[in-house]
Amino acid sequence: MVNNPKALWDNCLNLIKDIVTEQQYKTWFAPIVFEHYDEDSRTLLIQVPSRYVYEYLEQYYVALMDKVLQRCFGTNVQLNYRIVVDKKNKITVDEEGSEPVKIDTTGGVTTTNKTPSTLDSAVPQDLNPQLDTHKTFQSYIEGDSNKLPRTVGLSIAEHPGKSTFNPFFIYGPSGCGKTHLINAIGVRCKEMYPRKRVLYVSARLFQVQFTDASRQNTVNDFINFYQTIDVLIVDDVQEWATAEKTVATFFHIFDHLFRLGKQIILASDRPPVDLKWLADRMLTRFSCGLIAELEKPNVQLCVDILNSKCRRDGLKIPADVIRFIAETANGSVRDLEGVINSLLAYSVVYNSDVNMQLAERVVKRAVKIDNKPLTIDDILEKVCNHYNVSQQNVFSKSRKRDFVMVRQISMYLAQKYTKMPASRIGQLIGGRDHSTVIHSCSTVEQRLKIDKAFSAEISSIENSFKLKK
Repeated sequence: MVNNPKALWDNCLNLIKDIVTEQQYKTWFAPIVFEHYDEDSRTLLIQVPSRYVYEYLEQYYVALMDKVLQRCFGTNVQLNYRIVVDKKNKITVDEEGSEPVKIDTTGGVTTTNKTPSTLDSAVPQDLNPQLDTHKTFQSYIEGDSNKLPRTVGLSIAEHPGKSTFNPFFIYGPSGCGKTHLINAIGVRCKEMYPRKRVLYVSARLFQVQFTDASRQNTVNDFINFYQTIDVLIVDDVQEWATAEKTVATFFHIFDHLFRLGKQIILASDRPPVDLKWLADRMLTRFSCGLIAELEKPNVQLCVDILNSKCRRDGLKIPADVIRFIAETANGSVRDLEGVINSLLAYSVVYNSDVNMQLAERVVKRAVKIDNKPLTIDDILEKVCNHYNVSQQNVFSKSRKRDFVMVRQISMYLAQKYTKMPASRIGQLIGGRDHSTVIHSCSTVEQRLKIDKAFSAEISSIENSFKLKK
C-alpha cells in the first residue's frame, strides 16, 4: 500500500533533479503540481501549466519519468496529466500519458531500437511503429510548396499499397517538412488499419541494425523481420552513400515488399538521380512509383504554420512578430518550430508576453542567418581546442581515453552538422570506416542522455559554432 503518494512524487522530482540540468528542471518539472494517485488503477495524475508543457514532457522526457516512477511507485504506473488551458478562469482538461515502459524479465528496460528479429513479428499489434504521433495531417499545414506531396500522402495513407504511388519517394531541403509528412502518412494509416504492420525507421538506424545483425550472424532474421512490414517508411536515405552492404540488403527487402504490394515510402534531401551511389536497378524501382519534391515554404505558408502552432499551444503572438519570424526563418519549418519553442519557454519561465524585442533576441540565437556551412575542419578545430588535444592525436591510432573521446565527439558533431555520409566522415577523421563513425555517434548520444555535465560541454562546443563568422 502506498502511504504517502505525494512524498513518493517528491522523491521522483528529486531523482529527476539529479539527472537533468538546473534550467531544464526549473522550466519543465518545477511547475508540475501533484494532483492524485489511485492505487487500485495505479494511476498518477499531475497538473501542468499548459498544453505545450504536456506535449514537451511527452515528447522528450516520457522515458525518464517512466523510470523514476518505477523506482518510487513500482512498475506499470499510468501517468496522466491535468492541463491548465485557461489560468484566469481555472479551466483544465485531462489527458492520458504514454503507456508505461515494460520491464524485461532480465532486469533491463526494453528498448525499441534493438535489432529486430523474426520473434518481433509473432503478433501484429505488438510492433511499435516508431511514429511521432504529434506529426499528423491535422498539424501539417497545406501550401503551394507541399500541396501535391500532401495530397498524395493522404491518398496513400488511406489506401496503402493499392495506388500507383508505390514506392512514394519524397525529397527536399532540410527543414521543409519531409519527416512530418511521412510520419503523418504512418499515423493516419495506423488509425485506419490498426492491424497493419507500419514501421518508421531512419536510414541511419536501419544501418545500425544491419551492422549489429552482421556482427551477430543474424542477418536472415533481420531481413525476415523487415519483409513482414506492410508499410515501410525510411527517412534520410541519402545517408546510405557508400554503405554498399546496407543498400544491397535493403534492395532485397524492397523487392520482396514491392512484389507483395506492400507500401514503401522513402525520404531524402535530394532526388534519386542525384544519389550517385544508387544502382540502376534501385533507381528504376524508385522511379516506377511517384517522386515528389517538397519545396521550402514561402513566407505566407510560414505565417500559416506559425499561427496554427500558436493556436494549438495557446500562445498569443502579435501579427507583426509572426511576420518577422516567418521572414527570417530561411523557409525552414524546423527553424520556425525552434523559434516558437524558445518563445514558449521564455514565456513560461519568465511569465512574460511575447513582443518584437524578445522575438528578435530569440531569432538571433535560434536561426542561423549566415548560411555558410560548417566543415569537418571547423568542427575538429573547435572540439580539439575545447579539450586541448591536437588534431594529430585525434587522427592517430592511439586508444588513449581522452583521444578516443575527442574523436567520437568530432564524428558525432560532423554527422549532426554536415550532410556527409558516415564513410566520408570516417575518412576525414583519421581514416576510420563508417561502422566506427556509427558506433561513435551512438556512444555520444547515449552519454548525452545520462550525463548532464557532458551535455553541457557539447552545448558549449555547439555554441562556439554559432559564433563562427
